Amino acid sequence: MPQKGFLMYLKRGAEKEYKIRHDNLWPELQALLKAYGISNYSIFLDSETGILFASLDCPENYDENGLAKEAVMQKWWGYMEELMETESNAAPKTKPLEQVFYLK
Repeated sequence: MPQKGFLMYLKRGAEKEYKIRHDNLWPELQALLKAYGISNYSIFLDSETGILFASLDCPENYDENGLAKEAVMQKWWGYMEELMETESNAAPKTKPLEQVFYLK
């Protein structure tokens, strides 16, 4: 199963609220992510820079654009927009990372 890694950018002072909201992830969002085949999804914070590192497993046919159009995903992005640097559609600003090593 392919893995994806990417960076996101948290606004200063939003660390605690970001964690609270993810500790209370909406069941409908969790179900949506699983329906798209996403698993082993982790997000790590560098508290000095506010940079978030995300890692997830996804199927070969993972439809990232389809997920972005889902109403629940759009609602979550709107909910998180005040805490993160975002694109014009409220999606988190991301930077994809290239996998250069994997130990199974």
